[in-house]
Amino acid sequence: MKIDLNCDLGESFGNDAAIMPYITSANIACGFHAGDASVMQATVRLAKEHGVNIGAHPGWPDFQNFGRNEMNLSTDRTEALVLYQIGALAGIAKAEGMELVHVKPHGALYNQAAQDKVLAQAIVRAVKAFSRDLILVGLAGSSLVEAGLESDLQVANEGFPDRAYNPDGTLMSRNIKGALIESPEEVAENAIKLIKEGIMFGAKRVRVDTLCLHGDNVYAAENAKMLYEVLLKNGVKIKNLK
Repeated sequence: MKIDLNCDLGESFGNDAAIMPYITSANIACGFHAGDASVMQATVRLAKEHGVNIGAHPGWPDFQNFGRNEMNLSTDRTEALVLYQIGALAGIAKAEGMELVHVKPHGALYNQAAQDKVLAQAIVRAVKAFSRDLILVGLAGSSLVEAGLESDLQVANEGFPDRAYNPDGTLMSRNIKGALIESPEEVAENAIKLIKEGIMFGAKRVRVDTLCLHGDNVYAAENAKMLYEVLLKNGVKIKNLK
């Protein structure tokens, strides 16, 4: 068994430096929901130091709410704002001698695209417009992953060991008690289950390619370290997407 470990970073809080040694992919905020040019640059440099792949983590233009409020923009505007954010991070990465490997939407944009095929297609168009070589990361089995496959993009089905799921395979709202899993032991246990069993999204069981740890979790650094160690003990090879 093998798995990629990713984390949402560059969001101007948390302990990115303590997390980075235990992951293989970093989703870096691009300034719309969190972060800025200086934070992006520092996070890219940190990823380079640890040999971690980097990807753009575009969100809705919703800095005040950390990109977690749903928005309904036109498909043209959505495509443009995703492309803009990919380009911003790619420019900084190039200056640091690195290239983007993947794109993973953030927060409400991610969750809406998991169920809204039209929105998902707008995101896919932005990714393709920048580079067909980028891997699109989306909720395992979701409309976003399906839209990527239909457009011949490389995709990665993502699972969340630090989040609770609804019966249909979507993520439980953060407003519901129990939606956020903070215990490092429980996060590690969930990770093993996700790797072995995959996720039931609707009527289909989907294999997970990458596991996400949220950088804003109270125990983010502890979760990353424990998960890394538990996976290795269980014979899981931790390997980046590309």
